[in-house]
Amino acid sequence: MGGVNPARPGLSDRQRLAWLRLIRTPNVGPASFRDLINRFGSAQTALDMLPELMQSAGARRIVRIPDEAQILREMDHAAGFGARFVCIGDPDYPLLLKQVDHPPPVLAVIGEGAVLSRPAISVVGARNASVAGTRLAAALSAKIGQAGYTIVSGLARGIDTAAHRGSIDKGTIGVLAGGLDMPYPPENVGLCREIVERGGAIVSEMPFGWQPRAQDFPRRNRIVAGMGIGLLVVEAAKRSGSLITARLAGEMGRLVFAVPGSPLDPRAGGTNGLLKDGAILTTEPNDVLEAVRPLYGTAQPAEFPLEESTDLSDAPPPQEDERRLVIDALGPTPVGIDEIIRHTGLEPAQVQMVLLELDLVGRLERHSGGHVSLLASQ
Repeated sequence: MGGVNPARPGLSDRQRLAWLRLIRTPNVGPASFRDLINRFGSAQTALDMLPELMQSAGARRIVRIPDEAQILREMDHAAGFGARFVCIGDPDYPLLLKQVDHPPPVLAVIGEGAVLSRPAISVVGARNASVAGTRLAAALSAKIGQAGYTIVSGLARGIDTAAHRGSIDKGTIGVLAGGLDMPYPPENVGLCREIVERGGAIVSEMPFGWQPRAQDFPRRNRIVAGMGIGLLVVEAAKRSGSLITARLAGEMGRLVFAVPGSPLDPRAGGTNGLLKDGAILTTEPNDVLEAVRPLYGTAQPAEFPLEESTDLSDAPPPQEDERRLVIDALGPTPVGIDEIIRHTGLEPAQVQMVLLELDLVGRLERHSGGHVSLLASQ
């Protein structure tokens, strides 16, 4: 696969290297990455401080931070593959994805950068889709693509594949759960190549060589939901990944569209349920286009307010009694960070620093809506 345009000026090579080292460090996810940058001002300084932070949180062992040689090998592999790394500080990072709660700091991208900055509609649905469902997904995606919108989907079997194929002539974006060199399912390797050759792009937040696991697909779905101003669901069972993606889209403030189906078809149970919950009924492309037109105007994304983060730059290291207050307030049940602040009476920066420490030693689980829970001590 090829057809990559050089990245526009953004982060320096040294900054990009440090960003990759930091996000590739075990237990550093998008939320802790953001807090580390906010606390220390740069990825390099954060890398220097990681061992001390982990020791403060009682880590029994310090995780291994990838050295520069390891990340340079990944960057060289990416270049040989025809890919590049786009960071959230770069001008060609997808605008709407940048504005979700804790976006991936770094995306591996192969394909045309221009397609990432176009207004987008996400399409998801059943893997075991019906013939009628795949035909409809392809037809809707084709018309929406012709109207100037990029179709984003997850390269899965069924509806995803149909959406990509329907919009491939206008440029579509496929999001992978594994590394760019580990597309799944294997039968879509050719589709990935065709997407890139015809002006689209393939993206992933995972490292090269990463074989996708079950827990990686929700992360993939979050990117799919975050890249579009709206999400269209075509065929989905009542308990399916597509419905989870629709819920994520709703939490992000995206429009949710659903195609109705027969009550006798289990693949319509989820979409019909979405319609009962307020999704926009969709039977033709104009149902989508007319709903998003006021938001995009002349194909320009609307501005969404970025989440305000707690200023950690001058936060003093937590004292042991403060750390214990936060840990005692946590449990296996997700709780809002604002609730922890009220319960402990500590300053927001103090609570955030303790949560950051716990995250770095693998004792914190983050949930949607700013909720967290405590994992068993490692």
